[in-house]
Amino acid sequence: MAGEKRGGEVSAREAIFANVRRSLGVTGAEEPRRFESEARLAKAPPGVVPKRGQGGAEARIATFKAEAERAAATLAEVAALAEVPGEVARFLRENNAPATLRMGTDQRLATMPWSVTPLDILHGPSDGHDLNAVSVAFAAIAETGTVALVSGADNPTTLNFLPDNQIVVVLRSDVVADYESVFVRLRETYGKGGAPRTVNFITGPSRSADIEQTLLLGAHGPRRLHIVIAG
Repeated sequence: MAGEKRGGEVSAREAIFANVRRSLGVTGAEEPRRFESEARLAKAPPGVVPKRGQGGAEARIATFKAEAERAAATLAEVAALAEVPGEVARFLRENNAPATLRMGTDQRLATMPWSVTPLDILHGPSDGHDLNAVSVAFAAIAETGTVALVSGADNPTTLNFLPDNQIVVVLRSDVVADYESVFVRLRETYGKGGAPRTVNFITGPSRSADIEQTLLLGAHGPRRLHIVIAG
């Protein structure tokens, strides 16, 4: 087919653009061209943002809770981070889950009083044999009841997909209105070129209705998602 690249050959399209650039004597890296491109990006109007997640902090949290529960997640609220271990232990006990819990190196989790619970704490990524895991969310999105988690040693991505029971700690101050707000936070937190390898947006437990339109939880990941909002 015309225009395809075969055996390392330059396609017709690439050859045409190369000739145009050569005739104009430009590379695309010239300062005026870069300035113009950056200015156009900076002035680009924002897209349409739904109103559902908007409002003050309490309104966002209320919407987040309602949407997360609608997606089959369970929620609990605690007044302080120190109360998270007790809530996690309660959730696992009431769901007849083993008293083991895997987590990454997140310092917020490390400083919590896990020793007051009967839980056996494991650290590092999951190898697929863990039934329970806890992570701290980068943000939570009121619009859809979604938690956003970034990859890294602090909160390994494997903890989002391999265990049966996924527990996510959300700070009240990290509940934002919409997805656009999450991307603003990512740019502010990591800067240009420093973004994490992966950002996972998770809404409710894993599910599938591929077989006879029968909803099955835990089809491709955790069968339970428990969110602990800590203020």
